[in-house]
Amino acid sequence: MDQEDRIALFLDYENLALGARDHRGGAAFDFRPIADALAERGRVVVRRAYADWSYFDEDRRMLTRSHVELIEIPQRMGASRKNAADIKMAVDAIELAFERDYISTFVICSGDSDFTPLVHKLRELNKRVIGVGVEGSTSGLLPPACDEFLYYDRLEGVDIPPAHGRRARPATRQAGAEQRPPEQEQERRTPDAEPDRDVDAVAVLVAQSVAGLQGSANGEVTASRLKRTLLRKDPTFSESDYGFRTFGELLRHLAERNVIELAEGPAKGDPEVSLPEHGDREVAFGLLRGVVADLGSGGNPVALSGLKNQVRRARPDFSEKKLGYRSFLQFCKAAATAGVLDLRWSPEADDYLLTAQG
Repeated sequence: MDQEDRIALFLDYENLALGARDHRGGAAFDFRPIADALAERGRVVVRRAYADWSYFDEDRRMLTRSHVELIEIPQRMGASRKNAADIKMAVDAIELAFERDYISTFVICSGDSDFTPLVHKLRELNKRVIGVGVEGSTSGLLPPACDEFLYYDRLEGVDIPPAHGRRARPATRQAGAEQRPPEQEQERRTPDAEPDRDVDAVAVLVAQSVAGLQGSANGEVTASRLKRTLLRKDPTFSESDYGFRTFGELLRHLAERNVIELAEGPAKGDPEVSLPEHGDREVAFGLLRGVVADLGSGGNPVALSGLKNQVRRARPDFSEKKLGYRSFLQFCKAAATAGVLDLRWSPEADDYLLTAQG
């Protein structure tokens, strides 16, 4: 039990309940999916919810059954109930951060950007911060401030609302992701469903992250370390959004597609992740060399500008990012290092020039 994270949970209940009602087709807020998600992340030792409970009388029993302490913030004449609840919640969180050293993770359940300074301060105090909010009522400023952000709408056990109650997802989603009707969304959440084509986007993200970790840090890249890195890049990242039940399942799928390689890691269930040294990378180098040789017949150099379009004409699914390179230039430099071609800068052409070798 000493290895478990101790979690303190703070709920801005008015924000969550009204957000669920207004942006999920009038659906009632259910605390159980949040409790289940946090149980997977550690041991919740503090559970507090803040509101004027005279407005949420029907929700009291649901929360007390889940052992949530209800903090009463009564509405007073000439005072803002919302501000009073926010301030009380922030003060209690900071007080707990100083008084309970064993609490390692704070969960702030709200979509209100007013809590962003609180998140920054808790992280400054070396606390991990997880945010939870309803998609339609969550400020775009809050998720990036957290170590991890869970959208209530996407948690297991939360019912899919009717189509008229759904809203577009925030801009934090991967570019190119398509909106789906409710029946397709339900199918995507089904554990046995096949991963959708968004996997191409996560393949690029994973490959780039592995390449960056290999290039900037010592030691092996483990699955747990990779997951932490992905969450730092995008706190809303979740493998379930791509149709996978676990992060390990996502990694195994990418390994089958030769995007990454998996090997036994230092701990059971935490494999080492690396980029393929051969296979697709050698094929891609050969493709690049062939295109350069065709364009520069007679040994003439070929300019880098426009070359990627020529490579894609030969192979439409080509993407240097799936191979772990951040740019096409970086990919060409790697090919030059491997002796596939010659790459040099030409001041006259104001461009890189490539010449096929061999």
